[in-house]
Amino acid sequence: MRRWFFLSVILALGACGDGTTPYEWPLRDGFPEPQVPSDNPMTEEKVELGRHLFYDRRLSGNQGQSCASCHIQSKGFSDGRASGVGSTGEVIRRNSLALVNIAYNATLTWAHPELDTIERQLLIPMFGESPIELGISGNEDTVLERFQKDPLYQELFNAAYPKEDAMNFDLIVKALASFVRSLVSMDTPFDRYAYEYIDEAMTESQLRGMDLFLSEQLECHHCHGGFNFTQSTTHRDQTFLEKPMHNIGLYSVDADGRYPATDPGVAEITGLLEDHGKFRAPSLRNVALTGPYMHDGSIATLDEVIRFYEQGGRNVMEGPNAGDGRQSPLKSEFVRAFALSDEQRQDLVNFLHALTDEGFVTNPAFSNPFATQ
Repeated sequence: MRRWFFLSVILALGACGDGTTPYEWPLRDGFPEPQVPSDNPMTEEKVELGRHLFYDRRLSGNQGQSCASCHIQSKGFSDGRASGVGSTGEVIRRNSLALVNIAYNATLTWAHPELDTIERQLLIPMFGESPIELGISGNEDTVLERFQKDPLYQELFNAAYPKEDAMNFDLIVKALASFVRSLVSMDTPFDRYAYEYIDEAMTESQLRGMDLFLSEQLECHHCHGGFNFTQSTTHRDQTFLEKPMHNIGLYSVDADGRYPATDPGVAEITGLLEDHGKFRAPSLRNVALTGPYMHDGSIATLDEVIRFYEQGGRNVMEGPNAGDGRQSPLKSEFVRAFALSDEQRQDLVNFLHALTDEGFVTNPAFSNPFATQ
C-alpha cells in the first residue's frame, strides 16, 4: 500500500467547504469536547500532516531530532529522562511533559500562566535559542525547503490546505498543533470502572488506593482532580477558567522559601516572591509511564513521589539547593504531612497504575508513520 493511500480515502470523504474532513473526537460518552482555536479548526488531513511532521527529524535544523525524540508514545509521550535534551545536545533544564490530553490544558509548559494555546507553545521548541531544542532559528529556509521538495509532503499539504499556494511555518505549526490535540487518552481501568460501571475493571487494592487519593487526609484531588486529573483544565463547555499553579515544597533555599535561581517557576515570569516554586500540576493520566517526576525530574519513582508527599515536602540536606521545603512559607496549604502504612502506599501506587491507557500508547493513529516504510 502506498504510504499516502490515506490521503485518497479522506479526500473522498471530505465534507468541509474546502474539501477537507472534519475531525471526529474519539471521546468517551459524557466527556466534553476540547476548545479549538477558531483559526485552526481540526481536520483529519491536518492531523495526519501533523503526525508526519511530529515524527520527522528534518524538522530540526541539523536533522538530528524530531518532536517524538522527547515525546515517545510508549512512555505516554514523555521521554524517560530527568531533563530533556535538544537537537544539539544541549540539556533542557526541565523534565519533558507528557503529551496526554493537552487539548484540555488551561495553560501549557510547566510554569507560564499566560501561555494557553498549543500553537504558541510550539514556537518555543521549534524556534527557541536558549535553550536550543529543534534549532530551526537561522535554518528556516533550509528546513522549509526539505518539505517543499518532498512529494509526500506536497500531497499532505495539498490535502490539509487545499486553498494555500505554498508551505510555510504557520501551516506547519497549525498541523502540529492539530496532531498534538488529537492525543486523547480516556480508556483506563479507572475509566472503565467509573464511567462504564465495570466493577472488576479495578482491583481491590486499586479501589483502596482510589479512596485514599480522594480522601481529605491526602488532599491529592485538590490539585489533581476532575476527569483529566488536574485542576488546570479547560474545555468547550467551561464557563470559569482556572489556571492554578502550586508550590509543593520541593525546595526552599532561604528563609523566604525561594526556589533555586536556576528555575524559580512562575516567579520567573512575574518577578513576585509569592510565585517562587509555583508550577502547574500535570495530569496524572498515564503517570506510571512518565517518570521521572516533578518539573526537574528529581524524583525517580511513584513510590518516592508518595513518600515525598508523606513528608509534606523535601528537606535537601546539602549542596547549592540545601534547605527544608517542608517548612517553606510559600508551600501550598494542600501539601501537608501524613502517614501511610506500606500496604496503603502500595494501594495508592496501584491506583495510579489504573490510570494507564494501554490503547493510547499503542494506537496506530498516534504512531510513527515512517516506522514501517
